[in-house]
Amino acid sequence: MAQTIAEKILSRHSGKKVFAGDVVMADVDFCFGQDGTSGMIIDSFRRMGVDNVFRRDSFCMVIDHSAPSPNIGVSAIHDKIRRFGKEHAVRVFDVGCGVCHQIIPESGFISCGDLVLGADSHTCTYGALNALSTGVGSTDLAVALASGKNWFKVPETVKVVVAGTLPKGVYSKDIILRIIGDVGADWANYRSVEFSGDAITALSIEARMTISNMTVEMGAKCGLMEADKKTTDWIKKHSIREIRPVAADPNAIYLEEKKYDISELSPQVARPDTVDNVCDVKEVLGAHIDEVFIGTCTNGRLEDLEIAAKILKGKKIAKGMKLIITPASRKIYLDALKSGLIEIFVKAGASVNNPGCGPCVGTHQGVLADGEMAFSTANRNFKGRMGNPNSGIYLGSPATAAATALEGKISDPREHKRRL
Repeated sequence: MAQTIAEKILSRHSGKKVFAGDVVMADVDFCFGQDGTSGMIIDSFRRMGVDNVFRRDSFCMVIDHSAPSPNIGVSAIHDKIRRFGKEHAVRVFDVGCGVCHQIIPESGFISCGDLVLGADSHTCTYGALNALSTGVGSTDLAVALASGKNWFKVPETVKVVVAGTLPKGVYSKDIILRIIGDVGADWANYRSVEFSGDAITALSIEARMTISNMTVEMGAKCGLMEADKKTTDWIKKHSIREIRPVAADPNAIYLEEKKYDISELSPQVARPDTVDNVCDVKEVLGAHIDEVFIGTCTNGRLEDLEIAAKILKGKKIAKGMKLIITPASRKIYLDALKSGLIEIFVKAGASVNNPGCGPCVGTHQGVLADGEMAFSTANRNFKGRMGNPNSGIYLGSPATAAATALEGKISDPREHKRRL
């Protein structure tokens, strides 16, 4: 019987052929926690009475969500993480290293065909590298840390085929927002989503990560893509791990299939306060914005910063505007420095933060005041997401964000097409 990518990966890791609906015990290739969840992972691990982690090189912790620490309580959690790391000789990416979903693949921990668990909902990002990666709770993560295994219900799979060529000023963030706006926030609950089509193939790995990253916003367990030469080249550049690509069988069974042609797609915007409240940028043109944030595990990569810099170069942001830019990793920050991007941002009037999650999580940097509106390249715009439930958040691409920062109101990046 034919299998999907998710079914094949879980078969490989459980030692038997499995299909949607089966419950299996599977070996985990890599797992991790971040500073918002690692404290609970450590507590759960200790309650199990286990002396040692299952495999030291298959686990890490990342201090990224509240980094640097904004208060005494968070500092205590960071200290707990560092102590546990030393005690068990496991890797800790400390303050300034960057966002977990950038530095983990960047550091070579992920390869095609892997099964990855993270105590963070956007672990699905690595689906762009042909890995079945998914977010779990801290207790489940502690189980994987102690045993190297966990149980899984094999998900049903839906297929999304994206065809066409992206117009100028339109990006992968617009593709995924368009899809989420169409299917809704719960369409793929506990399902695996397979993305394919010539539009996906044409994207860079960084742009594909943006799409896989946001599949959880349609409820998905994971957002998978088949490996191609771009995938294997990217992994070889960052890792010495074995590459074991997994492709769906031609006659694999899908619960549902959606098809999109993005040849005439316009910039998309998610309006407050849900990610699936999506519209064409023209429907919100002119909406006042107080703060623009460019960064996060969705759009804080070098490619994203380059897109924003093209629009901002030689210009000044609107009077009263707060523009915050946060590179997703230290490597990206250094590359942006070398290529002159940081200078462009600072001269335009931006504040450039240390690598990390920044304002996205709402615990420290860029917290909004009552009544303020933000435009963010993040993946979520729930009420209170950026630290204040009495504010609002729009979501869009780095290009739309940069254009908005210049005008002080939501703007169409295609007005700057000579720069794109």
